[in-house]
Order: sequence, then C-alpha cells, then structure tokens
Amino acid sequence: MRVWTPAQLRRFLRHTKDDRLYALWLLAASTGMRRGELLGLRWADLDLDAKRLTITRALIAPKYELQFSEPKTDAGRRSIALDDATVAALRAHHRRQLKERLAFGPGWGEHPLADDLIYRDEAGWPLVPMIVTQRFQTLAKQAGLPVIRLHDLRHGMATMALLAGVHPKVVSERLGHSNIAVTLDTYTAVVPSLQEEAAECVAALVFGAE
Repeated sequence: MRVWTPAQLRRFLRHTKDDRLYALWLLAASTGMRRGELLGLRWADLDLDAKRLTITRALIAPKYELQFSEPKTDAGRRSIALDDATVAALRAHHRRQLKERLAFGPGWGEHPLADDLIYRDEAGWPLVPMIVTQRFQTLAKQAGLPVIRLHDLRHGMATMALLAGVHPKVVSERLGHSNIAVTLDTYTAVVPSLQEEAAECVAALVFGAE
C-alpha cells in the first residue's frame, strides 16, 4: 500500500475544493470507506444532524455491469461517525445536486439503480467505479502528488488514526474489518511505533515524578 502524508492529503483536498465530487474525496479520506460503499450510499443512509452514516451496501461493476452488493460480513454493515467538515461538505454537495437536477430538467436520474444515490454524474446516473478512480488519479497528478489508488485513502485514514492514538478496535470498526486482528495484521508497519509510544507512556507514569 502507498499512502499520502497528512500534508499531501491536505494539499489534495485544497486542490479539489471546487470539484463536483469533493464530498466524495473528503468522505473517503475521513472515513476509510471502500469505493463501492461510497458509490452505493443513499441520502437515506445519512443523518447529518446526528453526524452519522450507515453502510448497508456497495455499488460494484463486475464485467462492467453496475449492481449493488451487500456487505460480506456483519462488520461490513456498520454506522460511522462524521466530523464537522465532512458534514458541511455533504450539505454543500446536496445543494449542488439539487441545482444540477433543476438545470438538467426531465430525465435526470432515470436509471434503475440511481434512486436516492448521493454520488451521481451530471445526468443523475450512478457513477462507474473505474471512472471515479481515474478521476481521482487525474486530480492527484494535477495537484503534483504521487499517484495512488483511491483505495489507498482508506489505508491512509487507518494509518493516521493509529498513529494519532485512536484505539485499534475503533479503527477496525470504522473500516468494517471482521475483527481487530485483521486491522493489526494489515497495518503491522504502524504497530512498532505504537509499541514504542506505549513504552514511553508507561515509563512516564512510573518515573515521571522522579
């Protein structure tokens, strides 16, 4: 996996602030959601007042045919807390979507899978997963950043959360891993630094007063 530093992620988000899919990039970076989970989200899955969303499905395209799939495990069906910046971006995205619908006129969103989707193209149709990844990588190039996969934003979120001291169990729940062992095995490169930090914290408690 390749991840951006916090400074690089900040640079990308500043560069894409006016992009019509900014709310998607920010949500991916702040929650670590999978691409299909992001594209399958409905407005009904959001409670912006409570600052939470619920993941119940994903939009995938096996053999280039769009379809919804359910989470493979119980952990994949989850509720995620949102930060204020992400909530504000989603509210702005909703306003933008209403304007696009009015500008397009009759026929907007007339696709069997488009009902209530948060992320769509200008005609209101579902977004094609591979095209979304290509768009992400184009924007990364434009921002002068190393080109990574959209999925690597998920790894970046997990890495930054662990290094910031977020409990691995919480990170595991946000990612939708089946258990905490999957999270720790995936991010073994981060674990040594956590071990060192733990050692220093314990030592400070024991010897700090001397």
